[in-house]
Order: sequence, then structure tokens, then C-alpha cells
Amino acid sequence: MVTFLVSIVVLIIGYFTYGKLIEKIFGVNESRSTPAYAKADGVDYVPMKTGKNSMIQLLNIAGVGPIFGPIMGALYGPVAFLWIVLGAIFAGAVHDYLTGMISIRNGGAHLPELAGRFLGKTMKHVVNAFSILLLVLVGTVFVTAPAALIANLTPAWISLGVIIAAIFIYYIVATLLPIDKIIGKVYPLFGALLLISAVGIGAGLVITGADIPEISLTNMHPDSIAIFPLLFLTISCGALSGFHATQSPIISRTTQNEKNGRKIFYGMMILEAIIAMIWAAAAMSLFEPGELNAILKDGGPAAVVSEVSVLMLGSIGGTLAILGVIVLPITSGDTSFRSARMIIADYIKVGQVKMSSRLWIAVPLFVISVVLTRMDFNLLWRYFSWANQSTAMIALWVGAMYLALQKKPHWVATIPAIFMTMVTFTYILNAPIGFGLSMGTAYMGAAVITIVSILAFIYTLRKRLNDGSVIQVDEEVPQPAA
Repeated sequence: MVTFLVSIVVLIIGYFTYGKLIEKIFGVNESRSTPAYAKADGVDYVPMKTGKNSMIQLLNIAGVGPIFGPIMGALYGPVAFLWIVLGAIFAGAVHDYLTGMISIRNGGAHLPELAGRFLGKTMKHVVNAFSILLLVLVGTVFVTAPAALIANLTPAWISLGVIIAAIFIYYIVATLLPIDKIIGKVYPLFGALLLISAVGIGAGLVITGADIPEISLTNMHPDSIAIFPLLFLTISCGALSGFHATQSPIISRTTQNEKNGRKIFYGMMILEAIIAMIWAAAAMSLFEPGELNAILKDGGPAAVVSEVSVLMLGSIGGTLAILGVIVLPITSGDTSFRSARMIIADYIKVGQVKMSSRLWIAVPLFVISVVLTRMDFNLLWRYFSWANQSTAMIALWVGAMYLALQKKPHWVATIPAIFMTMVTFTYILNAPIGFGLSMGTAYMGAAVITIVSILAFIYTLRKRLNDGSVIQVDEEVPQPAA
């Protein structure tokens, strides 16, 4: 219990200390006009209040990742707590803040556009393909996961197919309509369910004095489980997630002032990490590793969510908690497809004011997703995990280059970028879904790729700083009307 409570306190302190440092390094300009005003179109560029933006950002980024990921990560033992805390403060929240704020400074641009601008034109095409893949995978995962949870709460005559179809219909509507018409109105209600769920489970752990494992030198993780690199891919959304780099630009287009960025981007990542801590602690305290593994094999993370909720809060409270968990993937799935639509539109330079323009881009995405729902969830999650953390790696390199070009302390992004480069390439070189190499060979290969990445970063940075035609890091925008 001590580890659990101290971890949450450290996360909160991290927001007020390291978060403030990151804000200072970036350099907020409160008088600068944001894309919400400079490019207002009534569809994607719509000024909204900070409280609403914060809630939308939290629900966008907090899909099943900070719940399913930590539940599966609980198999690694208390070391999962360490990764959630350190990963969120020094990597995840930095990642979210920089992608959101750099997007604001560049007209609400999405990650592919930013990658092209700061890492080279080739990276724009690579990241565009990566982002679309990731978002379609996320959207698909976030259809099947909540559908399975809803099926456990509804009568048997309501088939899983009907539930999936209903979720898809909502996704289509939320993807096509202006952001303030559906997402801006229903997210506060969804947010209430989320808070009830998280607070209920967290309070239950404290009140019952749950036997949550403590971190110690002899109790870090089971000896039979190697934590590198799998832990850092299994627990992603609660610590560091590339998916967030596709979501922050959505809110960069609705943010009214740069001073709100720390609360919206850095703060909501910290809040997501607290949610992840709660679910990791619940899974570790209520189930022995062997029992947890058996439940995961039989019913997946959704089965653990259902058992934890009912055990901690009873049938009624448990149902409310499950509903809170259900809204998380749904409120990330809808913005996954919305973000994919916006990225494709930006890439091919098609305006989104007309409904017909939104429609012909979005429909193929949903067709692909329907086909993917037939894939095994565990296999889908492995592909998602790799694509997710690879995107985080790229986004961190973008943030590092942005700061370096301004001769600011870029190490806040460079260090986690180097770490995640080693993590993602070790995994893809070793994993069966990748190259299937031995772990020793994967380590060496990933180390070489990481060193090459560092050298490429240094070369590109020096070339641009020495070049008289260095790119402008921020767009010039008109000042807001008095």
C-alpha cells in the first residue's frame, strides 16, 4: 500500500515540478494566437474552454490502454509501478506536452506533418503510413474491447455483432460531425463515469487495505519474466504512448491559449498514469500471478476488469465501474478515426468544411476496421503495442529536434527518445511478429540502430543550424482580435 500511495503522490508532485520545468523550457507565449482562432472553420478548428479541452484530451488518450495495459503489466510485479511513475513524468507527459504545443505553434499540424518538417520529408511519408496504421488498429481494438464488456452487461439476445455495429455507428457520427456537436457535448458525461470508476476502485483499495505488493530490491519482478523490452510495450498508455501524439493535435486545434497547455497535455497524462496505477494495483492485490494469468488467457483483460469491479464495489457499484471503463475505449476509438481523417486530409490537402470531403475519406477507414475486428484480440494488441511505441519514439525525436533547433535543453526529449528507440527495435527484431531473432542478436541490432539514430539526429541538427536556410520552427499567425 505504501508504494501505491507514494507513487500517486510522486505523480502529482511531478506535474507541479517537472511539468513546470518542461513548460519553462518550451517557452509559452500567452499573447500568441492559437489555431483555434487563426484557422477557425467550425469543424475541427473550434475554440473551447480549458476544462472541456482537458476532459476531451483525457478521454481521447485514456482508452483501454491505462487499464488493459497495466492489468497485463501486473504480471511483471511491482516494477510496473516504477515504469508508470517514471515513464509518465519523464517521458509520457513530456511527449504529450511537446506534441500538443508544437502542433499549436505549427497551425494544428498532426504528427506526419511535424515529422516532415523537423526530421525530413521522407519521415513525413513514413510517419503518415505509421499513424494511419496505428489509428485504424486503435479504432478496431477500441471497438472490440468495449463491445465485449457491454455484452457481459446486456441480455443474451443482444448479440456481440449488434453491439459492435452500434459502436461503429457512433464512431461514424463522431468522426464526421464538428467536434463541438457530439464530442464536446457527451464527453463531460462520459468523464463523470470515468471518475466514478477510477475513484471507486482506488478508494476501495485504500479502505479495504488491499495487499498491494511493495517495491523492494528483492521483490521487483518475478525472476522468470524478463522486463525488457516487453514491459515497456505492454504498459504504454499509462506511461508513454505514441497514440497520444495523434490525439494531442486534435485539441491543439481547440485550445484557446498556450498557457493552458500544461494542464491539458502534461496534466491529463499524469491523471491517466494515476488511473493506470489504480488498475495495476487492483490486479496485483486481488489475484496471484498464476490466477491472473489464467483469467487473462480465458477472458482477456476485460474479464479481469469485470471481476475487479464486482469484487471491490459489489454488483451495482461494479456495474458503474465497468461502465466507466467502457467509455474509455469508446472515447478514444471515435477520435482515432477522427484523427485518421484529419491526417489523411492534411496529407492530400483536402479541406474538411464540406461533409462530402469528410465522408469519402472516413468510409474506407471504417471498412478496413470492420475487417480487422475478425482478428484475434491478443494478436491485434501486439501489433498495436509495437506501432504505438514506435510512434512515441518518432514523436520524441520530433520534440527533441524542435527544442534543439531553438538551442533549448533538448535532453528532456532526447533521452526518452533514445530509450524508446532501443525498446522498439529490440522488440521488433526479437518478436515472432517481427524478425524472430534471438534476444542477444536483437539487443546488438537495436543498439546499432539506436547509435545510428543518435548520429543521424546530431548530423541533421548541425546541418540545419549551419545552413543559412534553416527552417522556421513556428508558423507566423495573426494576433487575436482585441
